[in-house]
Amino acid sequence: MSTTWDVDPAPSGAGGRALTNRGVRTRTALLEAAEAVFAEHGYHDASIVKITEAAKVAQGTFYLYFESKQQVFDELVRDLNRRVRHAMRERSDQGSTRAERERLGFRGYFEFVAEHPALYRIIRQAEIVAPDILREHYERISIGYVEGLRTAMAAGEIGEADPEVVSWILMAIGEMVGARWVLWGESDTVPDDVFDQVMGFVERGLATRGDA
Repeated sequence: MSTTWDVDPAPSGAGGRALTNRGVRTRTALLEAAEAVFAEHGYHDASIVKITEAAKVAQGTFYLYFESKQQVFDELVRDLNRRVRHAMRERSDQGSTRAERERLGFRGYFEFVAEHPALYRIIRQAEIVAPDILREHYERISIGYVEGLRTAMAAGEIGEADPEVVSWILMAIGEMVGARWVLWGESDTVPDDVFDQVMGFVERGLATRGDA
């Protein structure tokens, strides 16, 4: 699962206020607290009080960075999106072929999910409380993915297909395998034999006709 990434905007406070380094750290602490609170309590039972208590900041401090519970939830989804894309990119950039980049990118995704199981719970909540942000989450991954797939197709590394369709297929594989073996499995990693089977399936699906 690899991609090239669009540039993310710099963190800002409520109303687009520019932040100092200290402000960025406080905002990050609030997002980390929100991740834990929304994962544990769900959107409707979560509260700004619970978030500020978890972040160990005054309640009034929250409003310097976010205007409402809905806004911090939306930004949390975007923040998780940025972090998972970064984790995938860091891994996949180490590969020299498309097959290597896919294998490394998938590994990066599964490692991120193991460290942040709240990703699944929060994304599922977004389907109800922030559907536009949920769509943005998947589309931002797909957009960069398409670029990498198109480049690999042009170079003859993988078979010709609609790169957008392929990107969504690969995203679906990663998400469901991660749910089954990382979120619901007996350990916090995808077992090596499962990972090898997944990658064998992916590599056959991406192969040129001659390779297949």
